Amino acid sequence: MRDAIRRLLSAYQPARQQPDPPLPAAGVLILLHDRPGGPHIIFQKRTDRVRDHKGQVSFPGGVMDPGDPDIRYTALRETHEEIGVHPEHVETLGELDQIVTVSNFLVTPFVGWLDRYPYRWRFSPEEVAYLLEVPLDHLRDPRNHVPDRRIVNGREYIFPAYQFGDDLIWGATARMLGNFLDLLRALE
Repeated sequence: MRDAIRRLLSAYQPARQQPDPPLPAAGVLILLHDRPGGPHIIFQKRTDRVRDHKGQVSFPGGVMDPGDPDIRYTALRETHEEIGVHPEHVETLGELDQIVTVSNFLVTPFVGWLDRYPYRWRFSPEEVAYLLEVPLDHLRDPRNHVPDRRIVNGREYIFPAYQFGDDLIWGATARMLGNFLDLLRALE
């Protein structure tokens, strides 16, 4: 599947955003790996001690530092800092659509493949409560797609979300995941 995803992403032209005024750039990594039962995606449950997105399920990643040469580097650096994955253990397969979050970040998601399983996760106890290794087939199954109802400025909105056990994958993470899963439909 890795080769098929690499081919899909090499032909894909990710949508770019140009917010005005410019927003801080952030990079995240949609990290897949092979394990029994097929490919899985790694998510993290954020602690209540972080500044943004407390207690939410997210992809590893964060804000670009002034010394980062590019946003891909940021995504890999943050993944190492948050969950202990060495950048040299990840093959970056491609890039997805940029999104603007409600917390005012311009996020560029990358898709990567971890070259080994099992992996010795080492995550930041300040930032990460625990990891979720979610089977790709689970995320592609429509029975696990749920509506996420939110009230914004007194008006109800329904957004797509994904249920995995007691955890809900919603918000910007669900939007990026949806972009990725939409692309994967070409493989069906």
